[in-house]
Amino acid sequence: MVVTFSGMRSIFIVVSMTLITLEESMACSLPYVGREIWDAKPPKDVLMFPGPIPFVIIHHSYIPAACTTGKECSRAMQSMQQMHQQERGWNDIGYSFAVGGDGRVYEGRGFNVVGAHAPRYNNKSVGICMIGDWRVDLPSEKMIAAVESLIEYGVRNNIIASNYTLIGHRQTRPTECPGDRLFEEIKTWPHFVDMWDVVDPNTIAT
Repeated sequence: MVVTFSGMRSIFIVVSMTLITLEESMACSLPYVGREIWDAKPPKDVLMFPGPIPFVIIHHSYIPAACTTGKECSRAMQSMQQMHQQERGWNDIGYSFAVGGDGRVYEGRGFNVVGAHAPRYNNKSVGICMIGDWRVDLPSEKMIAAVESLIEYGVRNNIIASNYTLIGHRQTRPTECPGDRLFEEIKTWPHFVDMWDVVDPNTIAT
């Protein structure tokens, strides 16, 4: 099959309109902060994968620390993106989404974009980072509610599979993430599975 320039342009327009519609829908359904609001840098590249998405992976940022206002959480997003792009050489902030202490969902790479948050799961998962260090403390109820709403939105719109598997980052690689206290919390969430598929990422061929 040969795609002409005009055909490629049409595909680009359709994809762009779909993404805009999705973002507008999320903004209406969730306490949602788009990339342009937190002043994200453009991604170096965007690689997509098909859905529905079978895995939801929960993280904590550890650093930056918990944020409580939109201004603080936007700075936290900028800090993570800068570290991931400049120090680690990734295409973008590693996570699909992050949730701040203000109870809002911050757009990272978004749905169905290959992430950089969990080895061997980046092309089949939504990576949700709860901003802060949750080794001892538990995220606030409004943070947890925002994560639940994001997952529900994904399932309702057939973006996340209805039979998705929910796991913590530590179940895919050697790490404390998402913190002991948060990990105990997510064990009580729907769809959590006590599966362990831990591999040292340094041993994975690239």
